[in-house]
Amino acid sequence: MGIEKKTYDHVNYLWDDSKVSSLNNDEVALFLYRSNILGADLRITNYGGGNTSCKTIETDPLTNEDVEVMWVKGSGGDIGTLKRSGIAGLYIDRLRNLKKVYKGIKHEDEMVGLFNHCIYDLNSKAPSIDTPLHGLLPFKHIDHLHPDALIAIAAAKDGEKITQQIWGDTMGWVPWQRPGFDLGLQLEKCLEQNPGIRGIVLGSHGLFTWGDTSYECYINSLEVIEMASSYIENKITKNGKIFGGQKIKSLPPSKRTIQASALAPLLRGLCSSERSMIGHFTDEDSVLTYINSNDLQKLAPMGTSCPDHFLRTKIKPLVLSLEPDEDLSHADNILKKLKPEFEKYRDDYKAYYQNYKHEDSPAIRDSNPVVIIYPGVGMFTFAKNKQTARVASEFYVNAINVMRGAEAISEYTALPRQEAFNIEYWTLEEAKLERMPPEKPLSRKVAIITGAAGGIGKAIADKLVAEGANVVITDLHQETLDGTEKTYKKDEVVTTVCDVTDSDSIAEAYMKACIEFGGVDIIIHSAGLAISKPLEETTISDWNLLQNVLVKGQFLMIQKGVEIMKMQNLGGDIVNIASKNGLVSGPNNVGYGTAKAAQQHMTRLLAAELGLHKIRVNTVNPDGVIVGSKIWEGKWAEGRAKAYGISVEELPKHYAKRNLLNEIILPEDIANAVFSLVAILDKSTGNTINVDGGMPNAFVR
Repeated sequence: MGIEKKTYDHVNYLWDDSKVSSLNNDEVALFLYRSNILGADLRITNYGGGNTSCKTIETDPLTNEDVEVMWVKGSGGDIGTLKRSGIAGLYIDRLRNLKKVYKGIKHEDEMVGLFNHCIYDLNSKAPSIDTPLHGLLPFKHIDHLHPDALIAIAAAKDGEKITQQIWGDTMGWVPWQRPGFDLGLQLEKCLEQNPGIRGIVLGSHGLFTWGDTSYECYINSLEVIEMASSYIENKITKNGKIFGGQKIKSLPPSKRTIQASALAPLLRGLCSSERSMIGHFTDEDSVLTYINSNDLQKLAPMGTSCPDHFLRTKIKPLVLSLEPDEDLSHADNILKKLKPEFEKYRDDYKAYYQNYKHEDSPAIRDSNPVVIIYPGVGMFTFAKNKQTARVASEFYVNAINVMRGAEAISEYTALPRQEAFNIEYWTLEEAKLERMPPEKPLSRKVAIITGAAGGIGKAIADKLVAEGANVVITDLHQETLDGTEKTYKKDEVVTTVCDVTDSDSIAEAYMKACIEFGGVDIIIHSAGLAISKPLEETTISDWNLLQNVLVKGQFLMIQKGVEIMKMQNLGGDIVNIASKNGLVSGPNNVGYGTAKAAQQHMTRLLAAELGLHKIRVNTVNPDGVIVGSKIWEGKWAEGRAKAYGISVEELPKHYAKRNLLNEIILPEDIANAVFSLVAILDKSTGNTINVDGGMPNAFVR
């Protein structure tokens, strides 16, 4: 191996001795730690890509004898987040004995089922197809990674020769072959023919490296990747041009955001011709260098090389013919330009399937593009949820880096189309897809909720996220929003300040929704306040504030949101959070009750207008939501207590006892009503759902 060092120019050294010391020399814990820090650097391997392993001596529970066990990342896992529950533990001797029953490459898929006969740890994750690649090599610790620099060499026209130039006789080379038992045999053969090597480059695929300890394996991986990266960067410096030089100039950052947010709903609608998709957008420098280059039209149609890349990005992207500064204000005109490009892409994909399918190939999947390139602006990706769309983007960035390196040192080559198809429509990959849990009811949906940093709005956001939706949470104060965002996982929500009385602020909130998720499907107007005063004490300021937030805010949110919904042509849902007070006449309530009544009738009017576009508009009327509701923190509680001749402390008991069911109404109850309207009652519009425990004077009929 090379000389160990702790600083590198092209990879991150993340080994922390203080953390390692707490692992008490537990080899499996060290292997998991190594996996996590390798996966933390996307230049080394992307989400779900690659796998790692270690071998230990354990006590056989049946014989009480020492046996060698291999611990390896299980099927579908990610080394960056790998935990003990995500690995498989197998008897090494049994795994290697599978060579005795191997019938040849035409039967290697049958071997996967036999991996289960090698299980040592009964809590194991299902072993992946790469299990024999680790098991047939003798090393205690092994990394199989997909570093951009190594794949660039592996995908170069003369990759084997370049491997020899960089590492001499210290690295092996195995030509492209689909992962499986036979590839494990080829790795074993390569090692037998080249004893003493530090690793193996897999043609068009990735890298295998190893070590006697977890740390030695980690350092070996970093050093090999560093050497490849340095070689490529030196070539790029010498050549002076990347991707043949710049052809198109990027728009300034702010204008890129405006263009991308304006185009995203149109793209989302077109990408959702079979099933609704969620979007992601990036305009990072590496992407712009590629999409603005002279070589884009040459490289993009070739497709990616590494199997992990095109499994998530499809074989090639769609490159739009729009000008960077194209006028996007007339959606119909833009659709006339885009529709033929999408139709051609779908036809090409269907032809690819027909040309390369086998008798037992799974049925064709969605023929729409995953990656869409807008030269001068950026790159969109669309998938079933935000995480999958983001990961697809990250994988295509890796593919860009691979093309960049391969073109700099030689000439980029993609996998032959038949080999690519055999991976994409591999029956084992199809089985993996079928094992995935069913999608949640609101998967593939984007919701925007006003006044959602607390109270009823937050409860609605919690419910919709739990049921699979991506949510844009808006409120008035960034500090409050920051705290709210921390209560969710990555890729679930985004937050943005939004003043619902300001059309510009609303436009910015929807821009955020389009940039982050591709558009919007569900609009929930929950922003509100309450003022309880008798007529003579109600000021014009009180009146205007209530009308602006409750009525004007609802109107502006719907007006802008419907514009986006129509661009997507996917229908949509609008739910307005009003109040029992819009139906029931009560004392000291003229401003609030009038505004709530206006909200309710606006719902009916818009339901009648928007039904043609499959946009459903409904109302939820809460009443007596005291626990967890923000409006009860102010003078409203004092006003209502005064109106009923009771103390503020008596209000919860008063409201709970006055409804027919004698129930306390919680924000979660309102959230359940909203969920019912947007996920279950899909043929209801113009309706009102009262969530009040039963108030006869509020009965709609």
